[in-house]
Amino acid sequence: MDIQHFLTFREVAKWQNYTKAADQLGYAQSSVTTQIQKLEQEYGVVLFERFGRRMRLTQSGEQLLLYANQIADLFQESKSVVGRQECGALGIASIETMAAFLLPKYLHRFRGMYPQVQVLLEPAQEERVKQAVRDGEADMGILLDVPLADPELDSIVIRKEEMVVAASADHPFAKLKAVEWRQLSGESFIMTEQDCTYRAALERELWTRQIPYRLAYELGSMEAIKQCVVYGLGIALIPRIAIRSELEKEQLCTVPLCMEDLSFYTQLVYRKRKYMTTPMKHLIELLTEGQEAQTV
Repeated sequence: MDIQHFLTFREVAKWQNYTKAADQLGYAQSSVTTQIQKLEQEYGVVLFERFGRRMRLTQSGEQLLLYANQIADLFQESKSVVGRQECGALGIASIETMAAFLLPKYLHRFRGMYPQVQVLLEPAQEERVKQAVRDGEADMGILLDVPLADPELDSIVIRKEEMVVAASADHPFAKLKAVEWRQLSGESFIMTEQDCTYRAALERELWTRQIPYRLAYELGSMEAIKQCVVYGLGIALIPRIAIRSELEKEQLCTVPLCMEDLSFYTQLVYRKRKYMTTPMKHLIELLTEGQEAQTV
């Protein structure tokens, strides 16, 4: 049954006249007549009685009008809700650092615009983030990496992240304005898990420069890494965004380390040819607001 038949039925009931209803709907009168006949055939009842030039609903027609009004109201509501896409779920896979220290303020603003959209946030390592997006388990992902080149994914650079060597407040590095690679010799490092991109870059540089070091701890939690550094258990290469609070409290010190031409960027990734819902577009606008975002 075509929903338009119910809408036409409402117009005929409103005007009590086929010709007037046809004019309002922009149909030929024969089309209106045919639609009413199909409804009568479907329900097996007569819906209108003719009185001279005017028509009046039968008892069955009055009952059907109640349902037709509900159907029309639900149809309009569905067009409004589905068209605005103001409900449903939005899946985001993100590395833990950005899930904890970048996304919350943007999600707060996003919720103000789309309070009915449920955000499903999965903290994960870089490879898991990319795979979740490829497999459609997440609508988008947040990475910290060199500019992504992936045949299945598109990437929008949100911002360049400053990477720093973090040490406890009483570490000798606290007196330095910068640290040279040779000064890392013999230091104890607290590192993220092995599939972390910036850990791999750090270890590659240390190995290439033949700088000996000690892996004191390997931890999967950024918060755990920071606390170990605060207590002087080692130093760590960390995105500055993750240690703002500790720097304000003077629990940590940071020194820049030149990693040559290697730069890391926070990036939003999504499947190529991914259909972008209105909420997704809005979140991307929030994340790239004030940034010179670019697709890579």
